[in-house]
Amino acid sequence: MGNSAFTFHPGPLRGSVGIPGDKSISHRALIAGAASAAPLRIANLNPGRDVRATREALAALGASIADDDGELVVARGQLTSPPSSLDCMNSGSTARMLLGACAGANLVATFDGDESLRRRPMEPVAAQLRAFGAEIETAAGHLPMRLLGRPEVETRAFILLAPSAQVKSALIFAGLFAGAAVTIEGDRGSRDHTERLLRYLGAEVEWNQRSVSLAETAVHGGAVEIAGDFSAAAFFITAAVITPGSAVIVRGAGVNTTRTGLIEALQSMGAEIELRNRRTICGEPVADIAVAASRLAPAAISADVALRSIDEIALIAVAAAFAPGTTTIAGAGELRNKESDRIAAIARLLGAVAIESGSERGTLRIAGGKPAIPGREIATLGDHRTAMAAGVLACAAGPIAIDSAESFEVSFPGFAAALRGLQPA
Repeated sequence: MGNSAFTFHPGPLRGSVGIPGDKSISHRALIAGAASAAPLRIANLNPGRDVRATREALAALGASIADDDGELVVARGQLTSPPSSLDCMNSGSTARMLLGACAGANLVATFDGDESLRRRPMEPVAAQLRAFGAEIETAAGHLPMRLLGRPEVETRAFILLAPSAQVKSALIFAGLFAGAAVTIEGDRGSRDHTERLLRYLGAEVEWNQRSVSLAETAVHGGAVEIAGDFSAAAFFITAAVITPGSAVIVRGAGVNTTRTGLIEALQSMGAEIELRNRRTICGEPVADIAVAASRLAPAAISADVALRSIDEIALIAVAAAFAPGTTTIAGAGELRNKESDRIAAIARLLGAVAIESGSERGTLRIAGGKPAIPGREIATLGDHRTAMAAGVLACAAGPIAIDSAESFEVSFPGFAAALRGLQPA
């Protein structure tokens, strides 16, 4: 699609849609494959650029990665310190979780990324891995970041300073690659994809919403199928809820409760959403999600729900624009440090359709009503979730132009085509 502007068009959504493999789980499967005792065959890997960053970085470290009949086969090989910087592109997951794996493997490596990733904080993960014994230098807490090996394992027990699935996973991978047992306290229900995947692959790992313990253990290879990405499903769910005449089924979506805060938020506003054909795929709960257009009312969204929908808060805000009255979303402060300042992005999105919003002390307020047909192009600042949220808003509000659709490639290259496919001609 290049760097040209792109216009989304309004209209109800009807029918069913598939979604790409989960981006978060895809990163973890690739890294776990590099630690597996036997090759790991991965089906339904997310096709986006973020996951490609992890794949290419692991290859640069010496992992064997090959395509085979539409699946990816990862074999451990001998991981070695790379001769040049690892390009994490725009992927914070790559930088943070792979830093943990490389620290555990006692490698020397430099991590870098694009301009956006260089603005995102890396000191929280670096600080915890230093306690593990890793020597890490950052650029004032940001990329580029230099790992100078791990002379010895020091701390094996950690307390998270803030609930972060990426930091937690970095510590788990550090223990896995070092062959060291680790315990982590201070979690508050952040994503547990790493724990589920490693247990499925044979590791001795125990966890609840507060703590994780990994025994001195190994993971076997075999096969893993990646569940559908709930964050991709979320765009179609929200678009169907807010657009009159819509009725959609999203097939094969992961419905891990650490990720489905959006459903709870929308249901609290009156949305008609049903999970059908529930099953488990490689340790992850999966379902088909049926959604119908709904009359929405404002709601107060808690910080707990926000934590479990951190990548979907812009979509909750879009839905709130169609709920007459004031909706609040607590615990949204982390959005300042995503691929872009997503608090500002929400203001641009909603402002384009004459809906007022504001933020104070991490709480978003949206004055919902009847969004007006927009009259100006929305700047996405290269943020894939902002770009796709504009498409959702357009379904019910009217034609919306964005400055570029190139960022779809980060997580959901086929998004525009999938959205158009649900809108009858």
